Amino acid sequence: MSIAGRPVAAHLRARVPALTGRVVARLLADLPVYAELPHEEISGDIADIVQHNLRLFADVVEHRRPATDAELDQQRDSAAQRAEEGVPLDAILTAYQVGTAMCWQETAKGALPGDLPTVLEIVERIMVLQQQLTSAVSSAYLEARQILDSQEHGGRHALMAALLTGEPLDRFTHRTGLRPAARYLTMTLALAPHPDELGQSPGPGAGVAARRKIRRVRTALDHFAGTPVLTSLDASGGTVLLPAAEPPPPWRGPGGLCALVEEAARAAGVPVTAAAETAEPEAVPAAVARNAEIVGLVARTGRPPGLYRLADVLLEYQLSRPSEALHGLAQLLGPLEVKPELLRTLETYLELGLDRRATAAALHIHPNTVDYRIRRIDRLTGLSPARPADLQHISAALVARRSV
Repeated sequence: MSIAGRPVAAHLRARVPALTGRVVARLLADLPVYAELPHEEISGDIADIVQHNLRLFADVVEHRRPATDAELDQQRDSAAQRAEEGVPLDAILTAYQVGTAMCWQETAKGALPGDLPTVLEIVERIMVLQQQLTSAVSSAYLEARQILDSQEHGGRHALMAALLTGEPLDRFTHRTGLRPAARYLTMTLALAPHPDELGQSPGPGAGVAARRKIRRVRTALDHFAGTPVLTSLDASGGTVLLPAAEPPPPWRGPGGLCALVEEAARAAGVPVTAAAETAEPEAVPAAVARNAEIVGLVARTGRPPGLYRLADVLLEYQLSRPSEALHGLAQLLGPLEVKPELLRTLETYLELGLDRRATAAALHIHPNTVDYRIRRIDRLTGLSPARPADLQHISAALVARRSV
C-alpha cells in the first residue's frame, strides 16, 4: 500500500528513530506521570516499546493482517512493569493513543484524493490494532495488579510475618492451612540508592526509581529460586526468605549465592551488600537479626559490597559484643586520633597486606613516607605492624574503634 507515491510500511520503518523521539517528547509534555519517570526508563523501556509499536504498525499495514498474539508480548510485559511501578492504567492507554495518532499523522502526510481507498483501509487496520493493544495492555496490567494485591494481603504475606515474628508453626498452620518449608535461607539485603533516586528534591520520579530497583531485585531472587520468594523490601533493603533447597546451593561459583547477589546488583544497577544464613522456621527471627548485624558490621568496617556470612566477620562480630575489653582495645590507638594521616596510613597499610609500595600508591605519597609514618605510629603507640604480636593487637584495635 502506498500514500502520496510512498510505500507506507517502508516509509514508516525509515522514520522509526526520528518518530520515536517525537512520540517520547510528546508523552513527556502531555502526561505528567511519564515526565516523572527516571531518565533511564524513558530512554530505555519506554523508547523501546514505542519503537516496537511503530514497527508493528508497519508490519500490520504491509501484510494486511491483525497483530499476532506473540507480537503483543512485549506490550504485555511493559504494562505489567508499569503496574508494579504504580503508573496509572489510564495514563498508559493514553500514551498508546498518542503514539498511534502520531504514527497515523506520519503515514497520511501528503495524501492525495486518489489515495482515499488506501487511507480508509489503513484507518481500519489502525482501529483493529488499537483495539488489540488496549485489550492486551489492560488485561496484563490488571493481572499484575491483582497478583501484587494478593501477595500483599494473602497467604505469602501472612507466612512472612509469622516467620519473622516467631509465631508457633502449629498455630499458624491451623489458622491458615499453610505449611512453612522445613528450612529457609534467610538473607538481609542493603541496597544502595540508584542515581535516579537521588536529587535535591525527591519526588514521584524517585519513588518510581525505587520501586523499579526493588522489582528487579525480586525478579532476580525469584528466578534463582524458581518460585516467588518471601520478601519484605523497601528502597534501602530488607529481608528475604527462600525455601532451602536440597542440596543447598553453593556459596561461590556458578549458580551460587554470591553470584545471586552479584546478579541482583547488576539488575538493580546499585551495589548490594547481603548476609545469609540457613535456619529452621523457629530460628528465622534470630538468623535475620544476626544477618542484620553482619550487614551493619560490613558497612562500618568499610568492606566492599557482596555476600557475607558470620565466618567472614568473626573478629568484628565478637569485638562488637559489649565488654570491658572493647573500650581498652580501641584506646590502644588513641594517640593517633589527633593524627588522622597516620591512622589512615595504618588502615591502608593493613588493608593492602603490609605492602609499602601499594600503600604509597593508594595514598599518593612516597614509599619512604610510608616507612616514616609507620615509625611514628610505633613511637606514639608502642605498636608496630612489623611485629607479629603487635599486628594482632593493631587489627583488633582498628575493629574496636569502629564498634565503640
